[in-house]
Amino acid sequence: MKKLIERIKKDGKVYPGDILKIDNFLNHQVDVKLMDEIGEEFYRLFKDKEVDKILTIESSGIAIASSASRCFGYVPVVYAKKTVAANMAKDAYECEEHSYTRNIEYTVQVAKQFLSENEKVLILDDFLANGEAMRALINICEQAKAKVVGCGAVVGKIYQPGEKLIKSLGYDVKILARVKSMSDDGQIEFEEEEE
Repeated sequence: MKKLIERIKKDGKVYPGDILKIDNFLNHQVDVKLMDEIGEEFYRLFKDKEVDKILTIESSGIAIASSASRCFGYVPVVYAKKTVAANMAKDAYECEEHSYTRNIEYTVQVAKQFLSENEKVLILDDFLANGEAMRALINICEQAKAKVVGCGAVVGKIYQPGEKLIKSLGYDVKILARVKSMSDDGQIEFEEEEE
């Protein structure tokens, strides 16, 4: 997605530890117009799939999934919670997930009432690096006996194992901005777009 790649080149910042910060338009502050274009692109890539729900993880994935939902006929967006709140349902699907960015473990949860057997689920997230978050969401779908029809990430660090891992599990994976490498001096190299 050329517009997204141009925006990452313009506003993205590379930090030590192989961290790409794009929080001025995706994570902390949201460029809603760009987000809507991202939603349209995910629709273009997965429009041949029957989608009952979109599953993501809090909090960065919510805006992405909501924009995509509009294109898929306003299917419900379900987001996995990373923190246990007093009002969280006790009857929940759970999976451990290691956050690459924060280097901590989370117990990711989705209340059982929001995912049902045989529902067709599209998983969307902001980043795909090692694949931990996406794998946790797949695990939650497996627990619910829901069918994952595709997995999408806005940005993928394709030099890390996440994409290969999720594909090796048999899932269709689409990445909008494919990062080939990042250097300590802030240079970001992208792989050409998939059609």
